[in-house]
Amino acid sequence: MDASNIDKPYVVGIDVGGTNTVFGIVDARGEIKAQSSISTRGHATAEEYVSAVCNAMIPLIEETVGIDKIKGVGVGAPNGNYYNGTIEFAPNLPWRGVIPLAKLFEDRLGIPCALTNDANAAAVGEMTYGVAKGMKNFIMITLGTGVGSGIVIDGHVVYGHDGFAGELGHVIVRRGADARQCGCGRKGCLEAYCSATGVARTAKEIVTNATEETSLSKIKIDDITSKDVYEAAVAGDKVAQSIFDFTGNMLGEAIANFIAFSSPEAVVLFGGLAKSGKYIMDPIKESVDKNILNIFKGKTKLLVSDLKDSDAAVLGASALAWELK
Repeated sequence: MDASNIDKPYVVGIDVGGTNTVFGIVDARGEIKAQSSISTRGHATAEEYVSAVCNAMIPLIEETVGIDKIKGVGVGAPNGNYYNGTIEFAPNLPWRGVIPLAKLFEDRLGIPCALTNDANAAAVGEMTYGVAKGMKNFIMITLGTGVGSGIVIDGHVVYGHDGFAGELGHVIVRRGADARQCGCGRKGCLEAYCSATGVARTAKEIVTNATEETSLSKIKIDDITSKDVYEAAVAGDKVAQSIFDFTGNMLGEAIANFIAFSSPEAVVLFGGLAKSGKYIMDPIKESVDKNILNIFKGKTKLLVSDLKDSDAAVLGASALAWELK
């Protein structure tokens, strides 16, 4: 990040979500000067979508700092390819195929634009503004509707030869006939168990077969969310706590394997599920300690992101823009 750029001391971060797109103007200290959003859906083409974002964003920029003060634009998006500036075959977005989103924004705004996938953007944001500031080797794991990840080695995000490296949420952690179906089309992925959606699926299985009394049985089984499980666990519900134990144990096993891959200084967890405190962190730590290779014991910190959920995606995307020439 070049904080000495006096002429253009601001960047824009855009987080493209399946439902909403959030954008913000960010200074070199990571302070969001202004922020707004529009619906991602309801635009027939990607070109119409980019036009709608810019129609909402340009007046905000002009009112706040002036467009001539913007150094660049960073975009975090599902299935984003950093090398090509494209979104490629994103299942949760309304446009199909390969979308040259960075170029569309550059052409519309006349400002350089960088794009990456949302979990990599979160890793860049954490390294620039968050608990990983100053770290050169860490793994970011985002626990939301899915499980995303960004791997940083020697200060650089790992993109692989095609731009899509680091899909740790789709490492297969369970095999056999009982392995859960994942949204990616395969079975047994970490995401199918350790995402917020995965916790709800675990709750459905455990509550259905529970012999112990649980407050979760008062909720319609298909309506139970990870938030419901957390609230029940806080209230002392043993069945809810066992759901977190199951999830944390599996996530810990996976993290122990990830540590063997890159020997990170830290594994940073982000997302609502990571904010479940001791209920998720204690079983994760216990499982990591039980499964980790001896040479790595005690060397990797387990941290929870301290960036606000509402700001993190925008900050992560904006951090990309400081590197633009």
